[in-house]
Amino acid sequence: MTSVPDDPLSFIGHVAVHVANEQSLLPLTARLIEILPRPAFLALHGDLGAGKTTFVKAVAGAAGIDPAEVVSPTFGLVHEHAGPGAAILHADMYRLQSADDLLEIGWHDAVARATWVFVEWPERIAAALPADRLDVTLTIDSPTARTIVFTSRGPRHDAVIDALLSAKEPRNSLSGDTPQSTSFRTA
Repeated sequence: MTSVPDDPLSFIGHVAVHVANEQSLLPLTARLIEILPRPAFLALHGDLGAGKTTFVKAVAGAAGIDPAEVVSPTFGLVHEHAGPGAAILHADMYRLQSADDLLEIGWHDAVARATWVFVEWPERIAAALPADRLDVTLTIDSPTARTIVFTSRGPRHDAVIDALLSAKEPRNSLSGDTPQSTSFRTA
Protein backbone atom coordinates (compact mmCIF):
# COMPACT_ATOMS: atom_id res chain seq x y z
CA MET A 1 0.00 0.00 0.00
CA THR A 2 1.27 3.47 -0.82
CA SER A 3 1.44 5.92 2.05
CA VAL A 4 2.36 9.50 2.70
CA PRO A 5 6.14 9.93 2.30
CA ASP A 6 8.07 9.10 5.48
CA ASP A 7 10.09 12.27 6.10
CA PRO A 8 7.97 14.37 8.52
CA LEU A 9 10.42 17.27 8.26
CA SER A 10 9.61 17.61 4.57
CA PHE A 11 5.95 18.38 5.27
CA ILE A 12 5.03 22.01 5.05
CA GLY A 13 1.33 21.27 5.27
CA HIS A 14 -1.04 18.50 4.38
CA VAL A 15 -4.70 17.60 4.36
CA ALA A 16 -6.52 14.30 3.78
CA VAL A 17 -9.77 14.19 1.82
CA HIS A 18 -12.05 11.16 1.82
CA VAL A 19 -13.86 10.70 -1.50
CA ALA A 20 -16.71 8.18 -1.41
CA ASN A 21 -16.88 7.62 -5.17
CA GLU A 22 -15.85 9.05 -8.52
CA GLN A 23 -18.83 11.44 -8.62
CA SER A 24 -17.85 13.02 -5.30
CA LEU A 25 -14.38 13.70 -6.73
CA LEU A 26 -15.85 16.35 -9.06
CA PRO A 27 -16.51 19.13 -6.50
CA LEU A 28 -13.02 18.62 -5.09
CA THR A 29 -11.35 18.97 -8.48
CA ALA A 30 -13.53 21.97 -9.36
CA ARG A 31 -12.25 23.67 -6.23
CA LEU A 32 -8.71 22.50 -6.90
CA ILE A 33 -8.46 24.24 -10.29
CA GLU A 34 -9.55 27.48 -8.60
CA ILE A 35 -6.76 27.32 -6.03
CA LEU A 36 -3.84 25.69 -7.86
CA PRO A 37 -1.03 28.09 -8.65
CA ARG A 38 -0.15 28.64 -12.30
CA PRO A 39 2.10 26.85 -13.03
CA ALA A 40 1.85 23.96 -10.57
CA PHE A 41 3.54 20.58 -10.37
CA LEU A 42 1.62 17.66 -8.83
CA ALA A 43 3.38 14.38 -8.04
CA LEU A 44 0.77 11.59 -7.96
CA HIS A 45 1.51 8.67 -5.64
CA GLY A 46 -0.59 5.51 -5.34
CA ASP A 47 -0.78 1.84 -6.10
CA LEU A 48 -2.01 0.50 -9.43
CA GLY A 49 -5.74 1.15 -9.56
CA ALA A 50 -5.67 3.84 -6.87
CA GLY A 51 -7.19 6.37 -9.27
CA LYS A 52 -4.30 8.56 -10.38
CA THR A 53 -5.55 8.83 -13.97
CA THR A 54 -9.16 9.17 -12.77
CA PHE A 55 -8.02 12.10 -10.63
CA VAL A 56 -6.36 13.78 -13.65
CA LYS A 57 -9.51 13.14 -15.75
CA ALA A 58 -11.60 14.93 -13.12
CA VAL A 59 -9.21 17.89 -12.99
CA ALA A 60 -9.22 18.07 -16.79
CA GLY A 61 -13.02 18.06 -16.86
CA ALA A 62 -13.13 20.85 -14.29
CA ALA A 63 -10.70 22.83 -16.46
CA GLY A 64 -12.92 22.49 -19.55
CA ILE A 65 -10.96 19.66 -21.18
CA ASP A 66 -12.93 16.64 -22.36
CA PRO A 67 -12.16 13.94 -19.74
CA ALA A 68 -12.57 11.27 -22.43
CA GLU A 69 -9.34 12.57 -23.97
CA VAL A 70 -7.43 11.82 -20.78
CA VAL A 71 -6.14 8.26 -20.79
CA SER A 72 -3.33 6.63 -18.88
CA PRO A 73 -0.02 7.77 -20.37
CA THR A 74 1.65 4.44 -19.52
CA PHE A 75 2.68 3.69 -23.10
CA GLY A 76 2.91 7.23 -24.47
CA LEU A 77 4.66 8.42 -21.29
CA VAL A 78 3.57 12.04 -21.78
CA HIS A 79 0.18 13.39 -22.87
CA GLU A 80 -0.59 17.08 -23.31
CA HIS A 81 -4.15 18.41 -23.10
CA ALA A 82 -5.09 22.00 -23.93
CA GLY A 83 -8.28 23.60 -22.73
CA PRO A 84 -9.75 27.06 -22.35
CA GLY A 85 -7.25 28.78 -20.12
CA ALA A 86 -5.21 25.76 -19.02
CA ALA A 87 -2.79 23.24 -20.47
CA ILE A 88 -2.34 19.96 -18.64
CA LEU A 89 0.72 17.74 -18.93
CA HIS A 90 -0.03 14.20 -17.74
CA ALA A 91 2.95 11.87 -17.49
CA ASP A 92 3.53 8.32 -16.33
CA MET A 93 7.14 7.64 -15.36
CA TYR A 94 6.70 3.96 -14.50
CA ARG A 95 8.71 2.73 -17.49
CA LEU A 96 11.61 5.15 -17.02
CA GLN A 97 14.77 3.94 -15.33
CA SER A 98 15.79 7.34 -13.94
CA ALA A 99 15.52 11.09 -14.39
CA ASP A 100 18.26 10.81 -17.05
CA ASP A 101 15.64 9.37 -19.43
CA LEU A 102 13.66 12.65 -19.38
CA LEU A 103 15.84 14.26 -22.05
CA GLU A 104 14.79 11.62 -24.57
CA ILE A 105 11.07 12.38 -24.18
CA GLY A 106 11.27 16.18 -24.43
CA TRP A 107 10.32 16.59 -20.80
CA HIS A 108 11.65 20.09 -20.14
CA ASP A 109 9.91 21.62 -23.17
CA ALA A 110 6.62 19.91 -22.30
CA VAL A 111 6.77 21.13 -18.69
CA ALA A 112 7.49 24.68 -19.87
CA ARG A 113 4.27 24.65 -21.96
CA ALA A 114 2.02 23.34 -19.18
CA THR A 115 -0.18 25.22 -16.74
CA TRP A 116 -0.33 22.15 -14.52
CA VAL A 117 1.91 19.08 -14.57
CA PHE A 118 0.61 15.76 -13.18
CA VAL A 119 3.19 12.97 -12.82
CA GLU A 120 2.32 9.39 -12.01
CA TRP A 121 5.11 7.28 -10.46
CA PRO A 122 7.20 10.38 -9.61
CA GLU A 123 9.64 8.35 -7.53
CA ARG A 124 11.13 7.11 -10.83
CA ILE A 125 12.35 10.66 -11.56
CA ALA A 126 12.93 11.78 -7.96
CA ALA A 127 16.13 13.66 -8.87
CA ALA A 128 14.18 15.83 -11.33
CA LEU A 129 11.18 16.65 -9.16
CA PRO A 130 10.89 20.33 -8.27
CA ALA A 131 11.34 21.07 -4.59
CA ASP A 132 8.20 23.25 -4.65
CA ARG A 133 5.34 20.96 -5.64
CA LEU A 134 2.13 19.37 -4.42
CA ASP A 135 2.32 15.67 -3.60
CA VAL A 136 -1.01 13.89 -4.04
CA THR A 137 -1.23 10.42 -2.49
CA LEU A 138 -4.26 8.28 -3.34
CA THR A 139 -5.09 5.23 -1.25
CA ILE A 140 -7.83 2.69 -1.83
CA ASP A 141 -10.38 2.55 1.01
CA SER A 142 -12.97 0.38 -0.77
CA PRO A 143 -13.86 -0.51 -4.37
CA THR A 144 -15.19 3.05 -4.85
CA ALA A 145 -13.78 5.14 -1.99
CA ARG A 146 -10.37 6.78 -1.84
CA THR A 147 -8.43 8.89 0.60
CA ILE A 148 -6.44 11.62 -1.10
CA VAL A 149 -3.66 13.27 0.88
CA PHE A 150 -2.42 16.61 -0.43
CA THR A 151 1.04 17.59 0.83
CA SER A 152 2.59 20.96 0.11
CA ARG A 153 6.30 20.74 -0.62
CA GLY A 154 6.90 24.47 -0.91
CA PRO A 155 5.47 27.93 -0.36
CA ARG A 156 3.75 28.16 -3.78
CA HIS A 157 1.49 25.26 -2.83
CA ASP A 158 0.75 26.14 0.80
CA ALA A 159 -2.34 28.12 -0.24
CA VAL A 160 -3.81 24.93 -1.73
CA ILE A 161 -3.60 23.22 1.66
CA ASP A 162 -5.02 26.28 3.43
CA ALA A 163 -7.97 26.45 1.00
CA LEU A 164 -8.72 22.74 1.36
CA LEU A 165 -8.55 23.00 5.14
CA SER A 166 -10.93 25.98 5.09
CA ALA A 167 -13.48 23.80 3.26
CA LYS A 168 -13.69 21.63 6.38
CA GLU A 169 -17.14 22.36 7.84
CA PRO A 170 -20.23 20.39 8.92
CA ARG A 171 -21.71 20.48 5.43
CA ASN A 172 -18.94 20.27 2.93
CA SER A 173 -18.78 23.46 0.85
CA LEU A 174 -17.24 21.56 -2.05
CA SER A 175 -20.05 19.12 -2.64
CA GLY A 176 -22.99 20.04 -0.45
CA ASP A 177 -22.93 16.41 0.66
CA THR A 178 -22.85 15.23 4.22
CA PRO A 179 -19.36 14.50 5.54
CA GLN A 180 -19.87 10.77 4.97
CA SER A 181 -19.58 11.18 1.19
CA THR A 182 -16.78 13.75 1.04
CA SER A 183 -15.13 14.54 4.33
CA PHE A 184 -12.08 16.58 5.17
CA ARG A 185 -9.70 15.88 7.98
CA THR A 186 -6.16 16.87 8.66
CA ALA A 187 -3.73 14.01 8.26
